[in-house]
Amino acid sequence: MASVARSFRPIVSQPSRLTVRLAAGGPSLPASRWALPSSSRPRPYSSTQAVQATVQDGPALTQTNRAEVTLRRFWKTVHIKETETESESGGLQVTLDHRALKTPGGSKLVIPAERRLLALLIANEWENQDEVLKQHTLPVTSLVSRAIDGLEEGAIRSGVIDQMMKYLDTDTILFTNDTPASLVRMQHEHWDPLYSWLQETYDVKLNPAEGFSPPKQSEEVKSKLRGILEQMDSWELAAFERAAYASKSFVIALALCKGRLTANQAAEASHVEVRSQIEQWGEVEDTHDVDYQDIRRALGSVACLLVKV
Repeated sequence: MASVARSFRPIVSQPSRLTVRLAAGGPSLPASRWALPSSSRPRPYSSTQAVQATVQDGPALTQTNRAEVTLRRFWKTVHIKETETESESGGLQVTLDHRALKTPGGSKLVIPAERRLLALLIANEWENQDEVLKQHTLPVTSLVSRAIDGLEEGAIRSGVIDQMMKYLDTDTILFTNDTPASLVRMQHEHWDPLYSWLQETYDVKLNPAEGFSPPKQSEEVKSKLRGILEQMDSWELAAFERAAYASKSFVIALALCKGRLTANQAAEASHVEVRSQIEQWGEVEDTHDVDYQDIRRALGSVACLLVKV
């Protein structure tokens, strides 16, 4: 069959005169022979109804949350400068293209003078970002932002402490097992010293779970441990919160924040069951090895936050 010529002129005013010419020598067909019925013709996409967009309240646009939204590197240089105002005298700020980095909540990300190491670590995190922003590679930035945004006082701080106390009822080290032998050995190696440390340092004796019953702690024990959290400043409480979430343990988080454990020791203590399974059955690629690095990144950022240098 002859092919239809591609060059049509759009004649809208007189559709009845429009013809389709086939290849040279072929007949001409009137438009009425090939035009689509009105029910099959495309409908115009137009509407007289006005649609108004609604704007919702949210955090102020900052260099930090701009990067979180676009997930692209928009800055060329990263610097550290001393703050200039009297209220922030002696503090340090990280700048992206000479614009101060802020928290997702819009507060200035000011590092106290006694924590200068944090400024270097945060600057290093942003300097080493590639074209595409990787949020998991900003652990110190996110932890410092958490400390600044709301943990000094008020309802947020009280809510965090309440949430952390719930971890005491489901603490990892309170659920011991009698088998296998590798697990029992690791429990004695990593958990028993923490029981002793709590009792010697804070005069707190924890009751482990028995059988299928959940562990129950006395009100006196809960009151003592809550008092420890309430005495923490915003930096230490932010560190404790992340450590508890990562390790699933109130006690391990407390031991890390108080210097009883290093980040690596805390990671080993929180993964006792996993390490026992690996010893018995081997490592699952892209699972166990990823978890190994994830928890050390989280707990390592906690240890860095607590350093005063």
